[in-house]
Amino acid sequence: MNYEDFFNANKQFEKWNTENGFIDEVYKKASPFHLATPDSVVFGVEDRVNSPSHYTAGKQEAIDIIEEAIEPAPSSSLAMLHGQVLKYMLRIWLKDNPVEDAKKARWYLNRLIEKISG
Repeated sequence: MNYEDFFNANKQFEKWNTENGFIDEVYKKASPFHLATPDSVVFGVEDRVNSPSHYTAGKQEAIDIIEEAIEPAPSSSLAMLHGQVLKYMLRIWLKDNPVEDAKKARWYLNRLIEKISG
């Protein structure tokens, strides 16, 4: 498929999604790229829902690391707590308040320890 065909197919897809309530102007502005014309792509607008920068920094996305790490957990509740600890620790330096994220990780870690030792 050449770029012109891709561009036209993408525009039809966006139109269908917009007409059916799946895409609104807020979503379009949050998209990581926008096909402005068949010859131009606008980059730089962060998609804070699907690929926020604080989860996608580095060689792997945080979700991939977390899913792999919690797989052997003996229960879903322990896996969730473990995943929360990892989530906050993996992004600690990538957001505006590392102390807050460290405290959140500690809160989940303390709860995980209580459940495991309980």
